[in-house]
Amino acid sequence: MADNDQLQVELVAADRTVWSGQATMVIAKTAEGDIGVLRNHMPVLSLLDDGVVSIDPVDGERMYAAVDGGFLSVANNRVSILAQFAALSDEIDVEAARAELESAQAAGDDDEDAANRARRAEVRIRAAEKAS
Repeated sequence: MADNDQLQVELVAADRTVWSGQATMVIAKTAEGDIGVLRNHMPVLSLLDDGVVSIDPVDGERMYAAVDGGFLSVANNRVSILAQFAALSDEIDVEAARAELESAQAAGDDDEDAANRARRAEVRIRAAEKAS
């Protein structure tokens, strides 16, 4: 694939670079809704919601990652996804995410921290399931 069909993508968590490379498309969930990014996309700076990010690398199959909020920046065919937490689907311990979800749900609907934990656990489970 020609370089002019590619995006330079960086998926970065607070503690590490999760993935970096060339891709043809990125889809993420922003505060305004889902956004798909292809080559020559207009510049964007947006807040990310907790959600699943999909990346179509130039070499390989579509990848999925769970992200906990953060920012999405698109400019000059570069996509930067900066999140407090991010993990590729193959790094996610689904059983631990399910246990976290059950624990958070048991805490009740009135606990905002538990609701956040439940939402993030659901995102991790979705990312892992999409990849399988």
